[in-house]
Amino acid sequence: MKIDLHIHSRNGSDGHWGLEEIFAEGAGRRQIDLISITDHDSIRAQGLALELAQSYGIAYLTGVELNVTFSHPAYKGGNPVSLDCLGYQYDIDNPVLVEKLEALRNYRKRRVVRILENLNREFAKEGLPAFTVADLDAIEASVDGALGRPHIAKYMVNKGIVATQQEAFDRYLVQCDVPKMPLSLKEASELIRGAGGKLILAHPNDPNGTSLANLTPSLKEQLQIVHDAMMDYIDGIECWHSRHDHKTTGAYITFAQNMGLMVSGGSDCHQHPVLMGEVDVPDYVGEQFLKGLQSHVQGATR
Repeated sequence: MKIDLHIHSRNGSDGHWGLEEIFAEGAGRRQIDLISITDHDSIRAQGLALELAQSYGIAYLTGVELNVTFSHPAYKGGNPVSLDCLGYQYDIDNPVLVEKLEALRNYRKRRVVRILENLNREFAKEGLPAFTVADLDAIEASVDGALGRPHIAKYMVNKGIVATQQEAFDRYLVQCDVPKMPLSLKEASELIRGAGGKLILAHPNDPNGTSLANLTPSLKEQLQIVHDAMMDYIDGIECWHSRHDHKTTGAYITFAQNMGLMVSGGSDCHQHPVLMGEVDVPDYVGEQFLKGLQSHVQGATR
């Protein structure tokens, strides 16, 4: 069984491909048997994803990636950091979840407006033309799902302001950032569990992302943080990830097994590059989700 439970789409957030391309490549040519689209703070693509999974005859888990605000008194002076959690097998029509994600979506637009204002101050120092309402409209028009900084970066490349999206972040978007709408781990847990789903701590030791590595590089300390502060709220841990090394994966698998937690894995593919199905996730990961839960799945594994 080939499994990828962490894929982003252009329909829902910051993937480079639309769902039709993702399923044609992932479910078709790459022969992925169990898949989940996990867009950032957005479930708008889930209905179509379920339909496409059924048409390709593969198993599908409803998915979403929620950004949460987390703090621990022993690290960074108790100041909050951003973490990501993955929600699976929730009801896409749950009204509380839908309402909250719509609020997050609306806040994202207000955040982008403030980021553009900050960018304009930097542009003025360099004698560059300011972004206007027309630019904001153009950025929004390029997005089907949740609006975020990657969409601004892509627009800056298209405008010739920077050569790459990474340059956009390094030169401008990091210093011009505006905080996201805060969502606590407890709130995220209540949202996903309240909609009948499972909450998974995403890529806990990702050195380049929103992870516990931002609190401490020590795996031992990370695991202690999960044990002390997260066990009431999570159902599992994403152990296999494209930026997890073997030591990280092994440590988190052992911890999850000892704590009775579920385990998950995926590529975190944004189609730049295309990594779908390239993370070696074992069959039992799919089996723990699929066992006795066929009502949440469209199709059957090949």
